[in-house]
Amino acid sequence: MKILLAEDDEQLAAQLVRLLESENFVVDHAADGIDANHLGLTGDYDCVILDLGLPAMKGETILQHWRGARREFPVLVLTARDAWVDKAAAFGAGADDYLTKPFLSQELVVRLRALARRARGQAAQPIYCDDLSYHPTSGEFRMAGEPLKLTAFEHRILAKLFQYQGSVVSRDRLFDSMYGENDMAPENSLEVMIGRIRRKIGADKLLTLRGHGYSLCKGAQ
Repeated sequence: MKILLAEDDEQLAAQLVRLLESENFVVDHAADGIDANHLGLTGDYDCVILDLGLPAMKGETILQHWRGARREFPVLVLTARDAWVDKAAAFGAGADDYLTKPFLSQELVVRLRALARRARGQAAQPIYCDDLSYHPTSGEFRMAGEPLKLTAFEHRILAKLFQYQGSVVSRDRLFDSMYGENDMAPENSLEVMIGRIRRKIGADKLLTLRGHGYSLCKGAQ
């Protein structure tokens, strides 16, 4: 899946590129409005992440150019603006989704996948592991049909395990899903989170394979 990321904050853009590439997306990055507008008019993308406050050309103007040129790829606006008037303007210009900063990395990924599926006319189906289920469109986990309360870190870990359900996920991959490349993160924090998740979903669903990693629900489907 190919993504256009239009974001002028260099640090955030680098983090997002790492996140998206770790989720097997191909990413083109534009740091200003002129480049973003050009790439959107000439490139072939499954989805676009667009910051409204780009230098050189504003996000709403770019959106209008794209839609005027019949560029129909789904656009997710990612911005610090949370006022209703900004949301209304973005949707009016042609946005398909709107996510405010700060945000959960996994929520962004889930929203992108949902937008791409809708663009292809596909419905996202829940993934089951016994009485535990993951609902990709909303990003929600449920136990026996009831919403499961998770912290942001627990959510990221469990989502990654569901992504590779039935397979072994390495400790490093799970650790990166929590912190990215943050060298200051506590070494034992992953084990702490795994323990908390086990208490919430049942220890039998989440296996430890020493020296290899973790596996969720061999029978998940």
